[in-house]
Amino acid sequence: MSRFHLAIIGGGLVGASLALALQAGAKERGWKIVMIEPFAPGDSYQPSYDARSSALSFGARQIYERLGLWQHIARRAEPILHIQVSDRGRFGATRLSALEEGVPALGYVVENAWLGQCLWQGLDKDVVTWRVPAEVKRMQPEAEGYRLTLDDDSEIHCDLAVLADGGRSSLREQLGIGVRQRPYNQSALIANITPSEAHLGQAFERFTDEGPMALLPLPENRCALVWTRTGQDTQRLVELDDRAFLSELQNTFGYRLGTLRQVGVRHVYPLNLIEADEQVRSHLVVLGNAAHSLHPIAGQGFNLSLRDTQALADALLASDKQPGDLATLLAYRERQRLDQQLTVGFSDKVTRLFGSTQPLVTTGRNLGLLGLDLLPPAKRWFARQAMGLGTRPDA
Repeated sequence: MSRFHLAIIGGGLVGASLALALQAGAKERGWKIVMIEPFAPGDSYQPSYDARSSALSFGARQIYERLGLWQHIARRAEPILHIQVSDRGRFGATRLSALEEGVPALGYVVENAWLGQCLWQGLDKDVVTWRVPAEVKRMQPEAEGYRLTLDDDSEIHCDLAVLADGGRSSLREQLGIGVRQRPYNQSALIANITPSEAHLGQAFERFTDEGPMALLPLPENRCALVWTRTGQDTQRLVELDDRAFLSELQNTFGYRLGTLRQVGVRHVYPLNLIEADEQVRSHLVVLGNAAHSLHPIAGQGFNLSLRDTQALADALLASDKQPGDLATLLAYRERQRLDQQLTVGFSDKVTRLFGSTQPLVTTGRNLGLLGLDLLPPAKRWFARQAMGLGTRPDA
């Protein structure tokens, strides 16, 4: 049986970020970490028109700078210099600017494949052992940790198991950890778009009666589209040919970037707000989408998970106890409680507010958007939320 101090189940963006945040301190303490992941990045990054991407907040950049990775990540990170928030067919709008906020960018859009490559290349193989491709089939609590049974029937014992295997975690269910779900009765259509005009680092959040959409800047003058509609309508959009799809998108988005010329492969994901009933137990942490899965329109999900990851690493490395110590894990949970409550609440309220078609609500939100543009303190608060700095008084 292999023995490790920490087992990170899921080596995606969240799991790999945790391993990176821990590895220097783990080396000093003699801790051994294993990362178990079904899929590993290839030996080299291969650019693709259809690459999925993530929006990193300015706060996420600060975390990766602390880990010594940002310079590498930044080679293919497209800065968000301006954000325009508008309500289709109504007067309300607000604009955020990196220059006004005194930062080099409000955020960055990075292809997941590139980000994953950067994270995995930064891992110290003397500290972090990879089990790839591999899956954990069973988790059994023991007096001093967990016994993990992998799909090849090999076993791993760990003092702390970190469950970072995604929003549909079967292991979370196996452990009897319930979830609270709030359905949005919507699906997100994800695709990359090429406009005729340069995006110049602009990101657009546009709200319509049918659902919100976001268009985010990518390298090579592409844009990442997140278009939220009801399930049946999303499926209809997927089945349109490219020309018909671009025509409907153009009608909804407008001509802020000129003519929309090309669309890549379209993917659809049903949307729910999911929160785990428990995030820590003795010798166990639930992290990432397995802990909380948010609506993508506000771009807060991964950024919140990254802050959780850094807070967990800080708590573990500040303690003189073994990694699975319950008091240490509860202290981490308490530290992140406010950040999670505010971020989940902000994301959920924005989604529901701008998803309503009731006349009083639409009038109120348009006055709100107008007020943001006219009231610097309110606009500053909104910008800090968007940059992932809303719960950090030191930032």
